Amino acid sequence: MCNAGSEAFGRLFKYISGNNQARQEIAMTAPVGQVAEGQEIDMTAPVGQTQVDGKWAVSFMMPGSFTMQTTPKPRDERITIRQVPERTMAAIEYSGFWSKSSYQKNKSKLEEWINKKGFIIQGKPVWARYNPPFMPWFLRRNEILIPINNLQ
Repeated sequence: MCNAGSEAFGRLFKYISGNNQARQEIAMTAPVGQVAEGQEIDMTAPVGQTQVDGKWAVSFMMPGSFTMQTTPKPRDERITIRQVPERTMAAIEYSGFWSKSSYQKNKSKLEEWINKKGFIIQGKPVWARYNPPFMPWFLRRNEILIPINNLQ
């Protein structure tokens, strides 16, 4: 998961750095310089990873001010823009670096809570990261998000 995230993150980072048809630069967690060809766009956190057909999909959440029509089109055909329908998510937050054991432990805790509350899981878990790579491990914020029904 970590290698998949690094590889995909690199592609997405190029996209938000201006490798898109509008040549718009999209800021992640800190302001970045605006390029002459486009406007600076603040991107909301988190960066998410979820497993799809045995591969990991990495996603950025775009600001709500964008629509499908105004989001810059990627130049890299491996990057797709899609609108995710509104949904209810159960979440657990934890700190530290990525590790399979930490992910599994926290995912199990969240699934136990979901079952105890009588919710039904409605999709695959998403691992969400909120901090830049230079953030010390003990200050990093991670979440596991699991879509659930909102009826009890």
